[in-house]
Amino acid sequence: MKKKILLVEDHQVTIDLLKQALELLGYDVMVAKNGLQAVEKAGAELPDLIVMDIAMPKMDGLEATSQIRKNPKTQGIPILAATARIAQANREQCLAGGCDEYIAKPFTHRELGAIIRKLVGDQ
Repeated sequence: MKKKILLVEDHQVTIDLLKQALELLGYDVMVAKNGLQAVEKAGAELPDLIVMDIAMPKMDGLEATSQIRKNPKTQGIPILAATARIAQANREQCLAGGCDEYIAKPFTHRELGAIIRKLVGDQ
């Protein structure tokens, strides 16, 4: 059975590119376009991994991560922060905010795949 990934991203071009890359890596992909949708879909779908953009409308990725971590049903889902914020302080903020791993945009499909396999246990 394919593992499910919740892709949380607000830019359609990035959604299209990442969704295609994740599907080529063998995952089923669901999409949320803001943090509110991410919290709702995480609770309803219980994905194996969440790829979370940080800067989004309605609710940013750090707040969404915080809410996902507070819910007993979703608190154990690995979260990968995928963001254009590349400063070391941003990485530390994402990890301190509850994300399990961090990747800075732009990144290659190979880099993305390696981190995802590490987080979901696929080798």
